[in-house]
Amino acid sequence: MDLTWDQMRTLVVVHEEGTALAAARILGREQSSVQKQLDILNRNFQALTGELLVIKQGRGRELLFTPTGLEVVDRIRATFSDWLQGIAASRRRLGSQLTVGTTEFTLGFLGRVWERIEPEFMEREVELKVVHVRTRDFRQRLDSNQVDLLCGGMAAPADGGLVAPEYDFLEWHREGLALLTNLPVRELPARKVGVERLRNLPLVIPSRGVIADFVEHWYGPDFRAHLQIVAEIDDIYYGLALLRSGMTYGCMLCARSIGEAAVQGRLPGGEDFRLVDFADDFDPVLELVSGVFARKGERDSYGPSHPLNILWEAFREEAASGRPLPL
Repeated sequence: MDLTWDQMRTLVVVHEEGTALAAARILGREQSSVQKQLDILNRNFQALTGELLVIKQGRGRELLFTPTGLEVVDRIRATFSDWLQGIAASRRRLGSQLTVGTTEFTLGFLGRVWERIEPEFMEREVELKVVHVRTRDFRQRLDSNQVDLLCGGMAAPADGGLVAPEYDFLEWHREGLALLTNLPVRELPARKVGVERLRNLPLVIPSRGVIADFVEHWYGPDFRAHLQIVAEIDDIYYGLALLRSGMTYGCMLCARSIGEAAVQGRLPGGEDFRLVDFADDFDPVLELVSGVFARKGERDSYGPSHPLNILWEAFREEAASGRPLPL
């Protein structure tokens, strides 16, 4: 069967957009061109399987995809995914492109590293792509080969043991958590909060990610049943906005350096914000460990002049420089 890449792409876009007109806008074509491709696909697949791929439902209504149509779209998406991963693997092997994932708070560290390697990468025409990755997604992004290196953090034992044995890991910073609060001193006069006191405080907690990992270690996977959570947030900036607005009064769990930056005005904080430390009765004792993650053993398959290893060594040099974390 003569099925072109362009026809496959058109079918996927039509499925995503719902109509030939909407797909034509995305593809930069005339609606008649998209409709002609759909007619050809329908005719071919009806001859092959006895069923159309898409069915018109009337003017202005979205096209109806038949079971065969849905199956074909799924297979095309899988084919595109495999194809793109193969291209990315080839580029990675040849050293022509690297993709680095960072959170918003590790981007500054990558910027410093880029200063070290920019001249060589520019001379060798190595393309460095930077993508935003949330901490809750970084394992999936790394394991699925969507990124080559990842700058991020995880909850790890404070005894200095292995942080992530399933990955190559280069550590550059450790710190504890703290509570950033807008509660009046009369409501929370303590300078430190222990494991039992935390149960009774109004808390602002990320719904997923590294901070939620801390809480799950301390209170179990059903920690929401044991804590007074007044707000679940997707990112820290929304949490800061909630506290700053006065619509929520409570304590937001965050890395201590981030809390300090908010109190000092280096992040959008508030005049009434203050920082409360955690006591030492939490079990296990955990720290937020930040660093660079790579797939286990992948760097060993390349020579020292490969861009992946050059970038890794630049991270190592910057981590050893002792310069304070950018925030």
